[in-house]
Amino acid sequence: MNKRVIYPGTFDPITNGHIDVILRAKKIFEEVIVAVAVSKEKKPMFDINTRVEMIKKATEKYENITVKPFDTLLVDFAKKEGVNVVIRGLRAVSDFEYELQMGYANFSLNPDIETIYLMPNLKNAFISSSVVRAILKFNGDASHLVPKEILPFLKGEK
Repeated sequence: MNKRVIYPGTFDPITNGHIDVILRAKKIFEEVIVAVAVSKEKKPMFDINTRVEMIKKATEKYENITVKPFDTLLVDFAKKEGVNVVIRGLRAVSDFEYELQMGYANFSLNPDIETIYLMPNLKNAFISSSVVRAILKFNGDASHLVPKEILPFLKGEK
């Protein structure tokens, strides 16, 4: 059994919901690779290096979490890493259809890829990066939605 898992996403920025899913994955797997997608088509608020650095800061107190950027198909990244299990977070039923399509697409490209869906704790279920970005756009306080370690990045102090 593979003891490593990939948790892919744009993480623009990382939220408490993402951390929740990472910690749930750590209960099942020895190592969690947080794979940060470059995602130019999404026009992220934060560049890839900043997103990687934010995640590293937010997860540095936990063991066996690796953060790596990628700009390929997820299945190609997984193959390069020697990992065949992907974790995806589900907040609501609305996430399920999209995530199911992505899981099937990845499986069609590599039948050895398995996707496991994890739900965040109910208190984190409404949090998304897009909600955080919307709050930040209007200079609102999103500090209760993100790991405290990334607040300097959100305030432009890093």
